[in-house]
Amino acid sequence: MELIGEISADRPLLVLAVKEEAQFLDTTLPILLTGIGKVNGAVALATVLARGPRPSGVVNLGTAGALRPGWTGTHAIGTVIQHDLDTPVLRALTGETYGAPLTLADADGPTLATGDTFVADDDARDRLAVQAPLVDMEGYALAFAAAQAGVPLRIIKHVSDDAGDGAAKTWRESVAACARVLADWSARHIGA
Repeated sequence: MELIGEISADRPLLVLAVKEEAQFLDTTLPILLTGIGKVNGAVALATVLARGPRPSGVVNLGTAGALRPGWTGTHAIGTVIQHDLDTPVLRALTGETYGAPLTLADADGPTLATGDTFVADDDARDRLAVQAPLVDMEGYALAFAAAQAGVPLRIIKHVSDDAGDGAAKTWRESVAACARVLADWSARHIGA
């Protein structure tokens, strides 16, 4: 976890997983680098929000894999789900619902499936495509942590790869270009 800049109640906090995704951002806004995965994302954001001061909102910027053909570009996420939590089985065992889908401010946007697996396999991608068009490793955890703290959150994802065979190589080759697009989006939609 790395916090760049100072958080204040009148500015949003930009949250990204890794420095590669943040490399072109204007650092006049505070930036939190959480590390990869749901646990790192949730713990980093919850820690920062608990310490205070709380930002005016949280904007998660990052890359995502496309689970369906034709998905490219930048997307404001409408709903996040956990693809690696067995919610139906847990509900059957306990009578409680854990990991229910979360609807975000951009409710008309696409669904993002979050899990602790870097999807780089055609079969896994095809199985997940039934649930969502995009996949990442932190979105749901960040949305849950922000909701628990009562802080508004937006998730903006830029497609870096097709989440199939060769996705890791494609991500490495495309992350700098994706980071530029995300920095441009931030400058146009958030400013400093």
